[in-house]
Amino acid sequence: MELKYQLNGLDCANCAAKIERAIAKVDGVSKAQVDFMQASLAIDCDEKNAEAIEITSKQLIKKIEPDVTMIKKDTVSQKHHHDHGNKNAKVLVTRILLTTLALSLLLFLQLTDPWNTILYAAVYLLIGYDIVKTAVTNLFSGQVFDENFLMTIATIGAFFIGDHTEAVLVMLLYQIGECFQDYAVGKSRKNIKALMDVRPDVARLVTKNELVMVKPETVKIGELVQVNPGEKIPLDGIVKTGSGYLDTSALTGESMPQAVAVGDQVLSGCINKDTTLIVEVTKNFGQSTVSKILDLVENASSQKAPAERFITKFARVYTPIVVVLALLLAIVPTLFVGDFQEWLYRALTFLVISCPCALVISVPLSFFGGIGGASRAGILIKGSNYLETLAKVNTVVFDKTGTLTKGEFAVAKVVVEKSEIPVLAYASALEQNSSHPIARSIVLAAKDEKIPAVSASKEIAGFGVSGIIEGKEVFAGNDKYLKEHHIALPKVSSLGTVVYLVVNGQLAGYLVVNDQIKPEAKGAVNKLKTLGVKQTVMLTGDRKAVATSVGETLGLDQVYARLLPQDKVSHVEKLRENDNKVAFVGDGINDAPVLATADIGIAMGGLGSDAAIEAADAVIMDDNPAKIATAITIARKTLKIVKQNIIFALTIKIFFLILGAAGFVAMGWAVFADVGVTLIAVLNAMRCLKTPKL
Repeated sequence: MELKYQLNGLDCANCAAKIERAIAKVDGVSKAQVDFMQASLAIDCDEKNAEAIEITSKQLIKKIEPDVTMIKKDTVSQKHHHDHGNKNAKVLVTRILLTTLALSLLLFLQLTDPWNTILYAAVYLLIGYDIVKTAVTNLFSGQVFDENFLMTIATIGAFFIGDHTEAVLVMLLYQIGECFQDYAVGKSRKNIKALMDVRPDVARLVTKNELVMVKPETVKIGELVQVNPGEKIPLDGIVKTGSGYLDTSALTGESMPQAVAVGDQVLSGCINKDTTLIVEVTKNFGQSTVSKILDLVENASSQKAPAERFITKFARVYTPIVVVLALLLAIVPTLFVGDFQEWLYRALTFLVISCPCALVISVPLSFFGGIGGASRAGILIKGSNYLETLAKVNTVVFDKTGTLTKGEFAVAKVVVEKSEIPVLAYASALEQNSSHPIARSIVLAAKDEKIPAVSASKEIAGFGVSGIIEGKEVFAGNDKYLKEHHIALPKVSSLGTVVYLVVNGQLAGYLVVNDQIKPEAKGAVNKLKTLGVKQTVMLTGDRKAVATSVGETLGLDQVYARLLPQDKVSHVEKLRENDNKVAFVGDGINDAPVLATADIGIAMGGLGSDAAIEAADAVIMDDNPAKIATAITIARKTLKIVKQNIIFALTIKIFFLILGAAGFVAMGWAVFADVGVTLIAVLNAMRCLKTPKL
């Protein structure tokens, strides 16, 4: 089973990694995952050991990070968590202001010892007591090499070699940097939460006598809910009463309001814009769109990208190495040239510079921001590992129906062989009681026609439907009927399904019905080519002539038709050869195997099947194929920012480490190399939240 917890007060990425490693070692735990950006913990364990594991986990967290509180997800109060964070921030700001004032007074007064040392020690503890306390606590719990340890050793060392002012100033600058860093991370978290603030709090259940305000979780399939103007639709359903417009931007990224009327499907999380709607619930809360979206986003950053895993491992190895190097820097030169105090100061400066916070925080924050920016555009990416893969895609493979085409049939052409026969009206009269998609398209096309009455209507299995219209025997159906009755077939050049109309044994005309290419499809293919995608391919089970026509219209590089699901899998496996990164885009239940086979599977989430959405690594909520290019652009931008942060942080660190060891920089510059670089990297990472406009 999986246990999920909120970690209130978690503001240190390094501590998050420590918590994850410690809980992963607990007996009975198969996997532990701490998501720093969501401030959450997920534990996979045996059900029988769950209670004991929860108790042990709480104890470990208290040892590693005493200020962090572990609370079960279903009992979390978001408001409390928010207020708790504000309170801590206010306390830290107050300490910073008091320390700044006290340090200014001490510099002005120029007191002599012992009062000078005593007062400096008091100011040092005012600004740094929490850092020192955490370092000592970690020391006794075996958690040594972190930023608290580095800052404590460096500043206390500076204090004891007589650099009182510098010791306090370094701790003050560090806390200011932490304050800005916490603000930046907190703002990023709020931005992500705001993007996905689609969960409705209540539902207005329609009963026989009154409206009852209930939790959406308690509403059953088939029950009716009322949605007033300005309210969120609580559950997926079908409109039974009313019509109007919905704001779907939170789910689809589409700013244009969507018109809905009786019989239309509506999704939970959309906002009713104008008139009251009565909606019949078709999915329970756990299966509704809003719940699935929130679950996807909440779990997205737990799937770590290779770059994230590298940085986590790097930090574990890097910090002990620089501590050893600092120790050697203090001892070895002293043995040869003396002046222990000077080399100790350089070693302490070296320690302050070495903290890997910039990398440990900014890299996961960049990926988290990328996932949040994508969700704003109506694209759900299920993990940062998929975001990194998406950035490397050079081949995009499409399914046809529902992906590049609407999956909706429409009458494309009406040909009249006998001028006195209203071909479309007669065909519509025969098909009006059928639920077949082609029949529905004919009825829709004839909505402005005068439809005659039909008698003796009957379906002829495998051929079509017949009946008596205005005293004439009329048939509408396929070419098999014409061949069997020896009626000459006309030459049809148009692509699509042909429905022939026969009146009193003679061909009166025919209709060509076909699937409609999505208006955004051609632009989507062009955008992918602009982004440098090498191959665009279509795999479909449709006829070759239809597939070829669609491929030529859209400018696709390759088209394969008459394929079964297993054939699509074989084609994608072949395309993946030679280190190609292949994205497959589909929507049907038959696409689930190939979505799972591709390097990255992208499902159309609006009309797509649940199986396809579950199998996919990314979901486009509004079925717009142009969003594929948007997703790749966001992924590439995110990866670019990740690389920028890694190169920037390491370059500055190495540069200042060399200067620090050589004695060219004081501890104040060392703090900039630590906290300043971290803050710059975090601010750069927050650019991932901004969605590019294509």
